[in-house]
Amino acid sequence: MRCLVVFLAVLTLCQGTFVTRIPLHKGKTMRQALKENGLLEEFLKKHHYSIGRKYSTFSEVANEPLTNYLDCQYFGKITIGTPPQEFTVVFDTGSSDLWVPSVYCNSDACQNHQRFNPSKSSTFQNMGQSLSIQYGTGSMQGFLGYDTVTVSDIVDSHQTVGLSTQEPGDVFTYSEFDGILGLAYPSLASEYSVPVFDNMMNKQLVAQDLFSVYMSRNGQGSMLTLGAIDSSYYTGSLHWVPVTVQEYWQFTVDSITVDGVVVACDGGCQAILDTGTSLLVGPGSDILNIQKAIGATQGQYGEYDINCGSLSSMPTVVFEIQGRQYPLPPSAYTNQDQSSCTSGFQGDNGSQQWILGDVFIREFYSVFDRANNRVGLAKAI
Repeated sequence: MRCLVVFLAVLTLCQGTFVTRIPLHKGKTMRQALKENGLLEEFLKKHHYSIGRKYSTFSEVANEPLTNYLDCQYFGKITIGTPPQEFTVVFDTGSSDLWVPSVYCNSDACQNHQRFNPSKSSTFQNMGQSLSIQYGTGSMQGFLGYDTVTVSDIVDSHQTVGLSTQEPGDVFTYSEFDGILGLAYPSLASEYSVPVFDNMMNKQLVAQDLFSVYMSRNGQGSMLTLGAIDSSYYTGSLHWVPVTVQEYWQFTVDSITVDGVVVACDGGCQAILDTGTSLLVGPGSDILNIQKAIGATQGQYGEYDINCGSLSSMPTVVFEIQGRQYPLPPSAYTNQDQSSCTSGFQGDNGSQQWILGDVFIREFYSVFDRANNRVGLAKAI
């Protein structure tokens, strides 16, 4: 969660199609299973990545429905321990650690959420290692352990799990989720912590070393798919963008234009695709140029107001990435409340990096491909 300050600022203001699961039998590769079920040809037409490696008996595709809370938060369910204890987490591509509150935490934030009790799990092992994570405006302290983590149908044993003993302040107190499950690269994880998806890959629990995200607008249907790409969530073809730095899901944006004129990211810039940030964040001066171009005016709390009656005449903001255009129409970059509209762009004077959060991902189905270190983007349905 690269910019939790943005994500949580929004909090204070503010199931869908499944991929067909192909049964895998012992000793068979994914290619063999698809061929025997008469699906190999169709699969290869839709997906242009390799499916040649061998998989374990337990490799699979898993679908985890995400709850859309006010277009501000997207979260799903996981269980930890034996017997399982259930938690609501943000699946966050902007961080790499998994943590949830523990029964040893007396902070207000912990009291308001589900808390994990290690003594009630027969599979829990204390690692004896402390954990401290600082986000934009929030933080947690605790310790690391091993336990079984289940996401959808995938049972991930001996997974490192952070258990909070302190969650200072009120940042997490009013959140709709209990904890965070990071999906960025292991280089971003805390010492001794192994990201959940890395553990799944290492144990060959997923059919492909990639996952994909569809975020709905104003309703149900959001989905995290582990191990596959679901073409029913997008139109046209996927465009692949290489990851430039293997920490966040970071890549190069060529430029940002309005009516054909470059208004930001002149000469190129670095951006990250972040499911844990609600808005679309960029350097302060560039964002100010965009706010002026779309006719937004400064309001309270650092927000920029938009005239709800002007949406039909407002311009499209176009992100050019790898020579392809990704347009954000006013309906995409405007947050609409009952009686007011605000801009989904927010400036950060302390960073030159762009954060393409939920505002962007709602428009473009996103694939996070660890096997090839690239991001796939296509127009979401």
